[in-house]
Amino acid sequence: MGFFSSILEKLGIGSASAAPQPDSAPEPTAAAPTPPPQEIPVVDVVAQLEQRAAATPQKLNWRTSIVDLLKLLEIDSSYSARKELAKELGCPPEFMEESAKMNVWLHKTVLARIAANGGNVPQDLLD
Repeated sequence: MGFFSSILEKLGIGSASAAPQPDSAPEPTAAAPTPPPQEIPVVDVVAQLEQRAAATPQKLNWRTSIVDLLKLLEIDSSYSARKELAKELGCPPEFMEESAKMNVWLHKTVLARIAANGGNVPQDLLD
Protein backbone atom coordinates (compact mmCIF):
# COMPACT_ATOMS: atom_id res chain seq x y z
CA MET A 1 0.00 0.00 0.00
CA GLY A 2 1.33 3.41 -0.95
CA PHE A 3 1.63 6.45 1.27
CA PHE A 4 -1.30 8.19 -0.45
CA SER A 5 -3.48 5.10 0.02
CA SER A 6 -3.02 5.45 3.77
CA ILE A 7 -4.35 9.03 3.55
CA LEU A 8 -7.45 7.84 1.70
CA GLU A 9 -7.89 5.02 4.18
CA LYS A 10 -7.77 7.40 7.16
CA LEU A 11 -10.51 9.46 5.50
CA GLY A 12 -12.63 6.40 4.71
CA ILE A 13 -12.26 6.87 0.97
CA GLY A 14 -12.07 3.76 -1.16
CA SER A 15 -12.36 1.50 1.86
CA ALA A 16 -15.02 -1.05 2.60
CA SER A 17 -16.66 1.39 5.01
CA ALA A 18 -16.92 4.09 2.35
CA ALA A 19 -18.21 1.96 -0.49
CA PRO A 20 -19.44 -1.53 0.33
CA GLN A 21 -19.01 -3.89 -2.59
CA PRO A 22 -20.76 -7.24 -3.06
CA ASP A 23 -18.57 -10.33 -2.81
CA SER A 24 -19.36 -11.32 -6.36
CA ALA A 25 -21.34 -9.79 -9.17
CA PRO A 26 -24.14 -11.87 -10.70
CA GLU A 27 -23.42 -13.29 -14.11
CA PRO A 28 -25.10 -11.15 -16.80
CA THR A 29 -27.61 -12.89 -19.03
CA ALA A 30 -28.50 -12.04 -22.61
CA ALA A 31 -31.91 -10.68 -21.53
CA ALA A 32 -30.63 -8.74 -18.50
CA PRO A 33 -30.31 -4.98 -18.95
CA THR A 34 -26.93 -3.36 -18.38
CA PRO A 35 -26.85 -1.88 -14.89
CA PRO A 36 -26.24 1.87 -14.66
CA PRO A 37 -22.79 2.94 -13.46
CA GLN A 38 -22.56 3.31 -9.70
CA GLU A 39 -21.78 6.72 -8.28
CA ILE A 40 -18.67 7.16 -6.18
CA PRO A 41 -19.80 7.93 -2.65
CA VAL A 42 -18.72 11.39 -1.55
CA VAL A 43 -16.87 11.58 1.75
CA ASP A 44 -17.18 14.76 3.80
CA VAL A 45 -13.47 15.42 4.16
CA VAL A 46 -13.89 18.95 5.50
CA ALA A 47 -16.17 17.83 8.32
CA GLN A 48 -13.81 15.01 9.25
CA LEU A 49 -10.74 17.23 9.32
CA GLU A 50 -12.51 20.03 11.19
CA GLN A 51 -13.73 17.51 13.77
CA ARG A 52 -10.20 16.12 14.19
CA ALA A 53 -8.76 19.65 14.48
CA ALA A 54 -11.28 20.56 17.18
CA ALA A 55 -10.40 17.41 19.15
CA THR A 56 -6.65 18.07 19.28
CA PRO A 57 -4.96 20.50 21.66
CA GLN A 58 -2.52 21.50 18.90
CA LYS A 59 -3.41 24.40 16.64
CA LEU A 60 -3.21 22.70 13.23
CA ASN A 61 -4.14 24.40 9.98
CA TRP A 62 -4.80 21.55 7.54
CA ARG A 63 -6.19 24.00 4.96
CA THR A 64 -2.73 25.42 4.21
CA SER A 65 -0.17 23.01 5.65
CA ILE A 66 0.63 19.49 4.44
CA VAL A 67 2.42 18.86 7.75
CA ASP A 68 -0.70 19.78 9.73
CA LEU A 69 -2.91 17.75 7.39
CA LEU A 70 -0.77 14.65 7.91
CA LYS A 71 -0.63 15.25 11.68
CA LEU A 72 -4.43 15.43 11.85
CA LEU A 73 -4.62 12.11 10.06
CA GLU A 74 -2.03 10.66 12.47
CA ILE A 75 0.35 9.93 9.59
CA ASP A 76 4.11 10.50 9.64
CA SER A 77 4.69 14.15 8.68
CA SER A 78 8.49 14.10 8.81
CA TYR A 79 10.49 15.57 5.94
CA SER A 80 11.52 12.11 4.73
CA ALA A 81 7.90 10.92 4.76
CA ARG A 82 6.79 13.99 2.82
CA LYS A 83 9.56 13.43 0.28
CA GLU A 84 8.38 9.84 -0.13
CA LEU A 85 4.81 11.01 -0.67
CA ALA A 86 5.95 13.69 -3.14
CA LYS A 87 7.86 11.08 -5.16
CA GLU A 88 4.84 8.76 -5.11
CA LEU A 89 2.60 11.53 -6.46
CA GLY A 90 5.07 12.64 -9.16
CA CYS A 91 6.39 15.89 -7.77
CA PRO A 92 8.50 17.78 -10.33
CA PRO A 93 12.24 17.45 -9.56
CA GLU A 94 12.73 21.22 -9.26
CA PHE A 95 10.22 21.31 -6.37
CA MET A 96 11.92 18.41 -4.60
CA GLU A 97 15.05 20.55 -4.15
CA GLU A 98 13.29 23.13 -1.92
CA SER A 99 11.16 21.90 0.96
CA ALA A 100 8.84 24.95 0.90
CA LYS A 101 8.03 24.50 -2.80
CA MET A 102 7.62 20.75 -2.34
CA ASN A 103 5.25 21.29 0.61
CA VAL A 104 3.05 23.74 -1.32
CA TRP A 105 2.91 21.41 -4.34
CA LEU A 106 2.26 18.42 -2.11
CA HIS A 107 -0.57 20.09 -0.20
CA LYS A 108 -2.40 21.11 -3.39
CA THR A 109 -1.81 17.73 -5.03
CA VAL A 110 -2.96 15.71 -2.01
CA LEU A 111 -6.18 17.74 -1.76
CA ALA A 112 -6.79 17.40 -5.51
CA ARG A 113 -6.24 13.65 -5.37
CA ILE A 114 -8.54 13.34 -2.36
CA ALA A 115 -11.22 15.19 -4.36
CA ALA A 116 -10.63 12.96 -7.39
CA ASN A 117 -11.21 9.91 -5.21
CA GLY A 118 -14.55 11.05 -3.78
CA GLY A 119 -13.66 13.58 -1.10
CA ASN A 120 -15.52 16.88 -0.99
CA VAL A 121 -12.71 19.40 -1.04
CA PRO A 122 -13.81 23.04 -1.49
CA GLN A 123 -12.76 24.62 -4.79
CA ASP A 124 -10.88 27.42 -3.01
CA LEU A 125 -8.49 24.81 -1.58
CA LEU A 126 -7.90 23.33 -5.02
CA ASP A 127 -7.03 26.61 -6.81
